[in-house]
Order: sequence, then structure tokens, then C-alpha cells
Amino acid sequence: MSPLPKALPFWLSLCLPPLAVLGMLQGGWTIALLPLSTWWLFTLLDAITGRTTANPDPATPEAALTAYRAVTLVWFPIQFALLALMLWYVPQAPHLGTGEKIGLFFGMGVVSGTIGINYAHELMHQKSSLERRLADLLLASVLYSHFRSEHLRVHHIHVGTPRDPVTARYNEGFHRFFPRVLRQCPQSAWRAEAAMLARRGLPASHRSNPFWRYAALQAAFLALALTLGGWQGLGLFLVQAFTAIWQLELVNYIEHYGLTRRHLGEGKYEHVLPRHSWNADLKASNWLLINLQRHSDHHYKPDRRFPVLQTYSQDEAPQLPFGYPLMTMAAMVPPLWKRIMNRRVKAWRRQHYPDIADWHPYNKALNPVVG
Repeated sequence: MSPLPKALPFWLSLCLPPLAVLGMLQGGWTIALLPLSTWWLFTLLDAITGRTTANPDPATPEAALTAYRAVTLVWFPIQFALLALMLWYVPQAPHLGTGEKIGLFFGMGVVSGTIGINYAHELMHQKSSLERRLADLLLASVLYSHFRSEHLRVHHIHVGTPRDPVTARYNEGFHRFFPRVLRQCPQSAWRAEAAMLARRGLPASHRSNPFWRYAALQAAFLALALTLGGWQGLGLFLVQAFTAIWQLELVNYIEHYGLTRRHLGEGKYEHVLPRHSWNADLKASNWLLINLQRHSDHHYKPDRRFPVLQTYSQDEAPQLPFGYPLMTMAAMVPPLWKRIMNRRVKAWRRQHYPDIADWHPYNKALNPVVG
């Protein structure tokens, strides 16, 4: 089979913007189509299409991945056009009530969080300056530009240790995790960039600090929202941004919940292995999320593009019982989440670390860190 037909399922995200346009024009129940499609439709499709444990050849040449990569390259212009249209149209639409307007931008936030930030995540890992610029633009459109620094300079290096804010701790409900990461992640991202500049003998205020670029791009999007939609448009834009951030951090929460790297002493930790991320090989939700659920391999080999990410057996990496859409919904109900996941964390600990008797320092992120 040629690369294009095999890549087409990963283009399903392009079916979402028309639903937003339909919601704008019709209002009413059609506003619910976006969140229902991303959460429930793909959960249903997961049940129908099942799992896939087939692994592509990781040595597949770049030229053979063009049809896959293209969807991440065209997404920003599409998302930007949709957001600009909504900012101009929705505040002045006489047939839309206040609740409908908020609901539309909530749905837009689900799209910009589920798809936009996810694509930004793929793009920021690449060497191409075009792809990294697109990642910056997507993140700025939800006012979360620091995620690039935090993800590349903190999360991938310190995942599974107390140094990583977005490694959700065992028994930590999302209602505690979310405000914690909103507070800690910008700080850790800034410290990481400042430390890198210091190693070059430069102050944190140096113009090469990406936080200057982040601030400029985010200010541009705020100005765009105010220009197109007035103060109401600005408020709706903030609804979209907050919803997208919430979606991102829900995913961050479930990706590493309770999984910690062994402390070797003196603030040092074992190398990152596939077992330090929750894995999911559900076919349909991996189409929507461009294989983000093959997260164990992403952390093990961060430079792999999404079409060639590998999946693992239960012996190599812990498996989520369902795909991200359903698991993120479960995470919003802490007692349900803990009932599903805590026994799985305990089983993972018995499997990989039977010699560790005291898990309290791991549960509370009390093990020391260096630097």
C-alpha cells in the first residue's frame, strides 16, 4: 500500500473544524458536536476498531513519512483561520446567546488543546525551524508558550522524578495536580532557560531567552482577539485558551500517573525506560492523537516521528485500560480514577521494583534532586 492511504486515518482531525462552523451558524445542540466528537465518538471508535500491536519499521526514511507529516504542517493555518473567524463572527451573532458563545469557545478549546497542542508537541521535537515555529504559534494561540521549554528542557530530562512537575504523583487527584502544574511549570521552564543561558555566560534577560518570543507571540494573539471581537471576543478567547490548557494537563496527568524512576542515591535516577510512561495501543484514538498514546516509545526515543513510534507489551510498559479520551474523562472524577489506576500502579511496582519497601518518598516527591 502506498504511504498516502495508510496516512489518511491520521487526517481525521480535519473533520473537526467544519463542526465548529456548523455550531456557529446553527447554535443550539450543534455546539456540543465538537466535545462529543473528540471524547465520545473516538471512544466508540476505539471499541469498534480495537487495538493494534503492529510496529512500523523505525528506520523508515523521512521521504516515506511526508503524507503523515503534512497534517501537522497544515494544521496551524486551519486552526488560525477558524479561531479568527470565530472571534469576528460569534461576538456579534444575534442568534447566539451568552451560554452558546461560551460553549462554542469551549469546543474550540477542546480542538486547540486536543489537536493543536498535540501537534505542537510533535513539531517542537523536530529539527526543522519551520516545524518549531509552527509549534510556537500553536502554543501562543492558547497562551501556553512556556510548554515548549518545560517539555523539552524539564519533562523529558526529569520525568518520573521530583524535578518534573507534570509527573502526577500516586494518589494525587487531578483537582490537586492541575493548580500545582499551573504554578510550577512556568517557574521550572524559566529556570531551565535561565540555567542554559548561564552556562553560556549570559543573563536570563538576554534577548536569546525564548521567553521574550513567547511573550511577543502571546501578546499578538491577545491583540488579535481584542481587535476582531472586542472585549467580549477577548473574554471568549481566554475561555478557549483555558480549555486547551486543561485538555493538555489532563493528558499530562494520565501519561505518567504514579510512575517513578528508581532513586539511585545522591539525587541521581535510573535512565528513562519504556516502563516509565503509560502506553495505549487503541487504534482510533491514536489516529486522532497521532500516536501520542504510544508514549512509552516517545520518551524512550524522543526523536522518532509519530508514524514510526513503537508500542510495547505489558511486560515492557504499563498499559492503560482505555484510550486517552475515556481516561481523561475518568481523571475528572478522582475516586473513579483511583479505583481504576491505583491497583495498576501497585502491580507495576511489584513487577519492576519488588525490592523497594518504602514508597512514601516517591509518593510525595520527597527524594532529592541534583541542581
